Amino acid sequence: MKQRLWLSLITYLTYCIDKELYKAIDYLREQVRVLVEHQEKQDKRIILTNRQRMRVAAKAKKLSRRMLEQCTELFTPDTIMRWYRKLIAEKYDGSQNRTYAGRPPILQEIVDLVIRFKQENPRWGYKKIRDQVVYLGYNICKSSVKNILIENGYDPEPDLTVRSTWHEFIRSHWDVLAACDFFTIELLVGSRLVRCTLFFVMELSTRKVFFAPVKLQPDGKYIRQVVRILTDSEDGFLYGKRYLIHDRDPLYRTEGFHETLRSSGIEPVKLPARSPDLNCYAERFVKSIKSECLDHLILSSLKHLEYVIEQYCEYYHHERIHQGVGQIIEPKHAINDTAKIVCVERLGGLLKSYHRLAA
Repeated sequence: MKQRLWLSLITYLTYCIDKELYKAIDYLREQVRVLVEHQEKQDKRIILTNRQRMRVAAKAKKLSRRMLEQCTELFTPDTIMRWYRKLIAEKYDGSQNRTYAGRPPILQEIVDLVIRFKQENPRWGYKKIRDQVVYLGYNICKSSVKNILIENGYDPEPDLTVRSTWHEFIRSHWDVLAACDFFTIELLVGSRLVRCTLFFVMELSTRKVFFAPVKLQPDGKYIRQVVRILTDSEDGFLYGKRYLIHDRDPLYRTEGFHETLRSSGIEPVKLPARSPDLNCYAERFVKSIKSECLDHLILSSLKHLEYVIEQYCEYYHHERIHQGVGQIIEPKHAINDTAKIVCVERLGGLLKSYHRLAA
């Protein structure tokens, strides 16, 4: 009798609790319906984050299919189960650690290097290019280098038909080459014009220039004296040079000119007629000094000319940027990258240069 009484009491309490639980569920569902109707009026979708989907799917997993269909208002049961299956698939997804089959791709850095070597050295074949690339620390085989060259339109074999240009020849002999030339300038002395001839020598590798003493009309005796100054032991401007390029000016045929040079180990190289391009560096210097300086001045005496040449040489060697060598020949001042930019003027502002000079 007592057992039946306790069983009835438990059954009644369970009914009351379930009834109250169902009422709470109906209340929550009605709130969800109101929320959905409000979203539909604003034409907005309810978009969940991955974290929110994970939370909903984890709760839905604990319910039966029938109970899930009764409780779900925002999403269909199939949608929630799809989320759950997707979470399981992501847990066991190993695509990030997957290795690709076949040979790994060649780095673009190596491809650019191979093409650069072929462009700069047409006489190199793919085997020599491969050796140079491996020497620089890259791992690549000969067939890969050959394929890179073919794909980019280059012949993998060395091009033995390429002929050296004059420019390449000069660059390969820069350290032992020097060039010389004459040019004239008109002086206004009193009321008449006097032609003055200037002689200079240029070191091709550094673009340094040496001017011989100024004389109005140089002769054979003058040119012999200049050669002695240029070849004077270790102090001479031509010390260490092997060849001196010059044109066909009659002064170079002076007795003793070639003999003095050869006795100092310097071979004079006479250029063919009407070929100023073979002495292009000296010719370009003549254009520079005239266009930048001499053409803008009226020179009245030899002293005035000597002063102007001295100032221009200071500017040319220590302040002017040379495109051929990509820098100033011999910077005269220490440079500070954070210092204030200052302007250095010569000849009353005719020659200007800008530098960051250290204090």
